[in-house]
Amino acid sequence: MPARIADIGTTIKVVSVPLLSGDTRGIPASTLVLDEKSGATKALVNARALTALRTAADTSYCTTIRADLPSHLSLGSVLATVILHPPATAKFRHLVAFGAGLQISSHIRQFLDTYPTIAPITVINRTLNARVTALLGDLQRDYLSTSFVALSSSADELEAAVRQADCICCATSSTSPLFPSEWVRPGTHVVLARARGVVVDSRAACAVEAGELVAAGVPQGAMVEVGELLRRAPAGAEEDSWAWEPDAPRVAELLSAGTGDVTIFKTVGLGVQDVAIAVGTVDQAMEMGICTMVPDFE
Repeated sequence: MPARIADIGTTIKVVSVPLLSGDTRGIPASTLVLDEKSGATKALVNARALTALRTAADTSYCTTIRADLPSHLSLGSVLATVILHPPATAKFRHLVAFGAGLQISSHIRQFLDTYPTIAPITVINRTLNARVTALLGDLQRDYLSTSFVALSSSADELEAAVRQADCICCATSSTSPLFPSEWVRPGTHVVLARARGVVVDSRAACAVEAGELVAAGVPQGAMVEVGELLRRAPAGAEEDSWAWEPDAPRVAELLSAGTGDVTIFKTVGLGVQDVAIAVGTVDQAMEMGICTMVPDFE
């Protein structure tokens, strides 16, 4: 996945997808950051955790590691949710998360940091394996006041958990439905990541890659690209500024259109997200002196 952002950097990410369905190690990925002048390799970054972070990212993450990075390039699940459901007015209480990998860990953490009203959280996985236990242990250690519950996807309590959810986050490689749509109550926000009306980061990409949208017969006219819900910040910023904000009238129009009472964000990931987060991480690692230098690599 090669990508470049002018004045920011160029990267190439390589992702390998394990063929064995029982492989629980996650998806290995590496990102090459290239030197902007010579085109030579500047850094090699383990992209597994960074991919999970940028997919879930809210507007603050990339600017936390590098202040001049364009905030909208960290556009992920949480930021898309914030555009439609601002934390000041959203009434999110119960979050249900399908999956137990890095994607779900990042999504849960950033939703909790952005929406402190969320509690409890139910994590649903095919089996209650060691990865689920480790995930809940890590989350409980970092969020002491939040209660976490784990269920297998075959548990009798699954329907009740989904019906009580205000926000549902799915980050699995499942090729079959995780739950029937009639379980989703009005007002719920649904995030769909990884698996192979609707707010999407690319209408064309989702039409091809988002199997659940195709299977559900969702027409392209019922989808809105996230970029259509943003606008450049008011005058006063530099002409080349990366300052953007939600287009409040457009968002209000979308939510009042009467097209449905459930909002869905589907993401298939963008290369520019990898550029933003990898370049920012490498720059900060070099500044802090915590990277490993390979002399005479070229």
